[in-house]
This record gives sequence, structure tokens and C-alpha cells, in this order.
Amino acid sequence: MSNANLYTVLASGFPADRSQIALETPELLYTWDDIDHASACLANLLTSLNLPEGSRVAVQVEKSPEALLLYLATLRAGLVYLPLNTAYRESEISYFLGDAEPAVVVCSSKNLSWVSKAAAQAGTAHVYTLDEDRTGTLLHAAAGQSRSFKDVVRKADDLAAILYTSGTTGRSKGAMLSHGNLASNAQVLHRYWGWRSDDVLLHMLPIFHVHGLFVASHGALLAGARMIWLPKLDVEQALHYLPRCTVMMGVPTYYVRLLAEARFNRKVCARMRLFISGSAPLLMETFNDFRERTGQSILERYGMSETVMLTSNPYDAADGERRGGTVGKALPGVQVRVVDDNGVEQGAGDIGNVQVRGPNVFSGYWRMPEKTREEFTSDGWFRTGDVGRWGGESGGAAVPDDYLSIVGRSKDLIISGGYNVYPKEIELIIDEMPGVMESAVIGVPHPDFGEAVVAVVVAREGAALDVAAMQAELKSRIANFKVPKQLHLIDQLPRNTMGKVQKNVLRESYKTA
Repeated sequence: MSNANLYTVLASGFPADRSQIALETPELLYTWDDIDHASACLANLLTSLNLPEGSRVAVQVEKSPEALLLYLATLRAGLVYLPLNTAYRESEISYFLGDAEPAVVVCSSKNLSWVSKAAAQAGTAHVYTLDEDRTGTLLHAAAGQSRSFKDVVRKADDLAAILYTSGTTGRSKGAMLSHGNLASNAQVLHRYWGWRSDDVLLHMLPIFHVHGLFVASHGALLAGARMIWLPKLDVEQALHYLPRCTVMMGVPTYYVRLLAEARFNRKVCARMRLFISGSAPLLMETFNDFRERTGQSILERYGMSETVMLTSNPYDAADGERRGGTVGKALPGVQVRVVDDNGVEQGAGDIGNVQVRGPNVFSGYWRMPEKTREEFTSDGWFRTGDVGRWGGESGGAAVPDDYLSIVGRSKDLIISGGYNVYPKEIELIIDEMPGVMESAVIGVPHPDFGEAVVAVVVAREGAALDVAAMQAELKSRIANFKVPKQLHLIDQLPRNTMGKVQKNVLRESYKTA
């Protein structure tokens, strides 16, 4: 029987010459041998703890190469990796540890006092520290372990990782992803995005999230490609390393920040073959400005914690062009449909609920069987909670019928006076107005209409916006029931760590405005 262990799958792409550089930081170089040997030491440490089958390893540490090695070691040892956002504080960590009941917790030294207390309450027997400067008790404990390790045999449907959703609509849920879910997606993206062994990936994303941990890291590892590993977006460092890179992944904010720097130009991007954006919507203006500045079209794609990647704009021009404002086509092997509330498939241009199925789709939520049943249809499709459409129009041009556009989250749908209002439609119009940087449209309680449409707008630096003129413009372009009853100007929109606008925060702020 072949081993479906995700590490074994990824390592099949490592170069024959393991002395080549696999990962580079501003201070250190790690070879492919280093990756294999160091993850073996950590895997041997985990194995020496004699943990029960399926034990969870919860990790809340700052980004470092050693944090990636710990993830790979957890896979090799056949255990379940549980990454936790570094922004979470004591009450949040207590919830996650209480829910997941991990056998091992690894945290930053600075947080040990309160994390160890939460771990003890959850019954966790083993607590280690790991810091970004390669210090901490974890590496000390692993130092004496063997540098070789035989990957534990795993089946494709064995659990590899649990990712907790952000919990903006209630209690956070742990999405259970198998070795097969993650391996299938890595292999599909390897082919679809044209990964090569001579690629150099600029990695500036966090690694507690699908985008940085799975999509970016798996892509480079499976290709046997070098990663330049930076703790976060730093424009100066990005400008320094980009001339050596061929692939970059980022959230839209990264591209906005690069465009704000005059030194970011075609020369800096001369070797780049692919810029990828995800985790939050990319403004059409950013897409167009980036193409004009660099000559390259950002590839926008769509995925989620429960499914990894689902759709992508084409990499190869033979498969079609990259269309701003869309998330492209269903990836090979992935099925996507748009249906109404009764489950009837919608035609091109019609808005509906996005549902998906495929080998990348998770098995369910950790210890939430009822919630899992609710989120899958009787014929096995996962309800993403996103609202979208095939085809239609984007940026003033018709979109091919096999390209998906995400209109918003179903929870963000506004029902005003009995009419459905999709915030994205209004946001696109506001964002086109002179002097507007970006906007968010929300629904707030209203005694007559049920919900009132409210727009929250950020102006460009130095721009003075006329609210009355903006509302008049909207009235001339859309039905009156869609026109915001209120329009508020603020300095910046609230966002989570992956750049997504927190509309729940805005709804709370303006519910009585």
C-alpha cells in the first residue's frame, strides 16, 4: 500500500540534490536535507511522547522556518496539526484548547504563562515553547533525536489538520482536513499554476491560515522550489527580493502597498511569472493599476478553510485570460454550482448560493455532527455560504459563462422592504466614484424596512467626498430600495489578519446610527 501521508507526497517533489537551498531568510539558508533532517528530529520527539492515535498538536507561534518544520514533523508523525492565529488572546485560546483537547501545545515564550494555564485546563500533558529566533524548549527537546524518520503510514482520508474558522457568525468551528484533501489540492495547483523546480516563491504570508501554510508552502515544497521566507509584508524587503523571485502570493493589501511605492516597477518584476491574490476581494482598480505598472495581470483565486482552493483564473493563456473582479474557473476535479434557495441551478448572470464538491472538500466540523449535516446538501455538496454568479459583467466587460464572481457572503445579504440587496453591487459603484478608496455596504435594523442599507466609505488621501452628491449618483444608477439610507465616511475599514473586511464589526457599530 502506498503511503498517503501528506509529507511523503510533498517530499516526492524534493530535488535529487538535497544540498540545494530550499528556504532562505535574511539571516539563514536551509537546504532540502535540513528540511528533512530537522523535521525528522521533531517527528521523533513527538513519537517519543507515545500519544494516542489522532492526537492534536496545537501551535500558536510567530512565523519562522522552525514553525514550518514543526508542521511537517506533525504530518510525518501521523498526528493532527492545529494552527492558531497569533492574534488570539487568553479567552480565545482557552476555547480552542478546550474544544480540540490537544495532546501537545506549542506557544511563544512570551505567552507561556497564560497558554500553559489554558493547556492545563484542557488536559494537555505536553507544553513547549518556540520563538522566531530558534530558541525555546521545543528545539532543545528535539536536539538529541535521530535525524532520520520513517513517515507514519496514513490513508488519504486520515485527518491531517484542523483549521478553526474565524467565528464571525458565532462559535468558531474546526474544519477537519485530511491528507488526501490537502494532497489533491496541492497536486492540482502544481499543474494548473505551472509550478517549476526553478521557481522562487516570495513567502510573506502568515502560516496559521490556508493561504500561507497550505497553498504557498505546499506549492513550493511539491515543486522542489526555493522559498524566500519573510515574517510578514515589508515593502523594503519585498523590493529587495522580488528581482530574484518568480512567484508571489499575497492578500490584496500587499498589492496596494507595493503600488504605493514608486520604485515598484517592471524592472523589479522582470523575473516574476505569477502574482496570486486571495483571502479577500481584489478591487478592480488594483487589478488595472497593477497591470499598467508591471505589465502583469494578478491571478485571483477562491478558496476557504473547509476546501482549500476551489477556483482560479487561468495561468496558461490557452485556458483563457485573467479577468479582474472574478475568481475564475472551477479547478480540475472540483465541481462548483450556483443555486437558488430551493437548490435549482441558476443561469449565467443570475445570483445564487455557491456550492461545491470534490476531493479537496473537508469531511466536516470537529465534534459538530449536526452542524456538518446542515452544511452539506442531501446529494453531497458543501454549502460555502458565499453568494455568486457565473458570467455576467465585470469592469464594464462581459465575463465568460464559466468564470465565477463572488458577490458576497449569504450572511451579508440585506433584505430591505422584502427586496434582496447584494452589497457587492453597490460597493462596485461606490468604489468607482472619484475620490473613493473603498467601501463596505451593510444592513442594519430598521423599524419599517426590516433592514436599512448603509454604506461605509473610505476616501482617498486628500480627497473631500460629498455625501449628498454620492447618494444622488447612486439614485441615478440603481433602484431606490438599494440606495443607502445613510453613508458614513471613516478613515479605514476594520479587517481581520487576512485582510477581510469585518462587516460584523461595522453592523455592530452602526446598528443604532
